[in-house]
Amino acid sequence: MDTKKVWFVTGASKGLGLTLVKRLMAEGHFVTATSRNIAELQEEVSEENETFLPLEVDLVNENSVEAAVTKTVEKFGKLDVVVNNAGYGQLGTLEEITDLESRQNFDINVFGSLNIIRKTMPYLRRQKSGFIINIASIGGLTGEFAGWGIYCATKFAVVGFTEALAAEVNELGVNATVVYPGYFRTDFLTGGSLRTPKTEIEEYTTARKLQTAHEKDINGNQPGDPEKAAFALIELVSMKNPPIHLVLGSDAFSIAGDKLNALQNEISEFKKLSTSTDY
Repeated sequence: MDTKKVWFVTGASKGLGLTLVKRLMAEGHFVTATSRNIAELQEEVSEENETFLPLEVDLVNENSVEAAVTKTVEKFGKLDVVVNNAGYGQLGTLEEITDLESRQNFDINVFGSLNIIRKTMPYLRRQKSGFIINIASIGGLTGEFAGWGIYCATKFAVVGFTEALAAEVNELGVNATVVYPGYFRTDFLTGGSLRTPKTEIEEYTTARKLQTAHEKDINGNQPGDPEKAAFALIELVSMKNPPIHLVLGSDAFSIAGDKLNALQNEISEFKKLSTSTDY
C-alpha cells in the first residue's frame, strides 16, 4: 500500500476518465471509479476486487458522494489522489439554452466537483497529504466559442475555485491542479457527453456551424491521445512541485498562448482608462 496510491476518479466509465482508470490499474494502483451507471464500469474495467472499487454515484447528492468516499477509505485505508473528471458539454447560445439546461450543466461540471472536494478534504487534511486534480477544458481559459458559452462558464468556474483551493490547502500539505485539455480522441463529442439545445434559433449561424463542426468534423479527428493524457496525469502527481495550471495537448497549448497574448495586448491598450479611476 505504501508504494502505490489510492485514486478516486469520477466520470470513469468513458472518455479520459476510463482511459486513466485502466492505466492506473495496469500500473498497480488502487482505484475507486465512479459513474452514474455501475454496470458500465464493471463491463469496461472489472467487477470489484482487491484493487478496484466501482461505485454508482450521484454527484449532485451529497449523501451519495459521502458514502462513496467513506467506502473508499474503508476499503483502501486512505485516499491519495482525487480526480474530478465527470462532466458533459452543453451546446447552445446563451439565448437558446434554458435556465434548466444551464443549471443542469453547472450541477455536474461545478457543484458535483465541489461536493467531491467537500467530502474528500477532511481525509486529506488529516493526512496532511494528497492531490486534487480538477479537469476543466481549454474552454475554461477562453470562451470565444460561439454556442459554448454555458459550458465554458462552468469550466471558468472550475479554474477559479481550483486557484482558491490551491491557496487554501497549500499549508495543509495538499496540492491542487486544474487541467485544461484540448481536443482528445475520446467519445466526448458523441452520446450523452454532448448535449444540444432543445430549441435552436436559426439566426445564430456561427454557433450552428461550430456545432456541426464539432459533431461531424472534429469528432474522431481530435489530435490528442487519451493514453498519453493518462500518463501525463500520473506524472503530474509524482511531481515534487506540481503546477496549479496544466494545459494538455499541443492545440490547447497554442490556444492558451494566443489567449494570453491577446489579453495582455488588450489590457495594455486601455491602460490609461483602466488606471484613470484612482484617487
